[in-house]
Amino acid sequence: MSNGLKVIIPVAGVGTRMRPHTYSIPKPLLPVAGKPVLAHVIDPLLPLAPDEVIFVIGHLGIQVVDYIQSIYTFKATFVEQEHLLGLGYAIHLAMERVTQGPVMIVLGDTIVRTDIPAFARDGGNMVGLKEVTDPRRFGVAVVEDSHIVSLEEKPKKPKSNLALVGLYYFEQIESLKAQLARLVSLGKKTSGEIQLTDALQFMIQEGAVLKPYLVDGWYDCGKLETFLETNRRLLELIAPPTEYPGSIIIPPVSIAPSAVIEESIVGPYVSISEDARVKRSIVRDSIIGSRAVVEVSLLEASLIGEKTAVRGKHGRLNIAGSTEFGI
Repeated sequence: MSNGLKVIIPVAGVGTRMRPHTYSIPKPLLPVAGKPVLAHVIDPLLPLAPDEVIFVIGHLGIQVVDYIQSIYTFKATFVEQEHLLGLGYAIHLAMERVTQGPVMIVLGDTIVRTDIPAFARDGGNMVGLKEVTDPRRFGVAVVEDSHIVSLEEKPKKPKSNLALVGLYYFEQIESLKAQLARLVSLGKKTSGEIQLTDALQFMIQEGAVLKPYLVDGWYDCGKLETFLETNRRLLELIAPPTEYPGSIIIPPVSIAPSAVIEESIVGPYVSISEDARVKRSIVRDSIIGSRAVVEVSLLEASLIGEKTAVRGKHGRLNIAGSTEFGI
């Protein structure tokens, strides 16, 4: 792979569909399958040994800064996005700090599973794609003769089922920088935002060659239902079996070493974060945040935020905060 790699990770979004959790925690730091979403994004990039990772921050951005600086040792740069004008604008801000390629762009709230070193090693301009059943919610690529011939953001009548997964690589960056600047200058928006997809389409129209790369897995963390689905799929891939005397653990699960499990049935598909406590409860298909407490409850398909206490509750919950819920 090329030397001098810069990685851009946009993490400025407000995360409205993941409220109430994102009132106090940025969406990329929410826990899924044993660690924050952002860790699932970053860790596969580490074998690339990037020269610099540029994070575009916004909502609760200081938490992202603190997390990165406390966990990772690579050179990290933080660019603040004051105006949430879309992904294209976020990448434009980051690219102003970059003078030459190669550059990799990875979205900070979507988890992609694929051979990242191989993706970068192919060179040229690479775009990660995945076949989906309903491509209308995504950027969509049309591929002919092993090249992407057109791109469209959230089309009402998609011309293919190949969705953009938020993974990009550019050996040379001049064309991308120019087209992003063009979009910003024109104020051109699609679905109310300046779109990276539009910049890539301009590149194609100007003669740039963009090659498709089909990824193995693509996991959405945008709303509660898909967040729990992502938790399930990742636990199937990475979670080891766990045993706690006096409790029943049904894998796959991820339980932090500092968590306390007492007289409970946990699993399948449960993630329990650091210093959380589950006592005399049944929990399945759920995520329990750090320092949360679940007692005498039966929970399923639930997302319990950090420092939240749940007592005597049954069913599905999506709650966050320090207030006690239940008896």
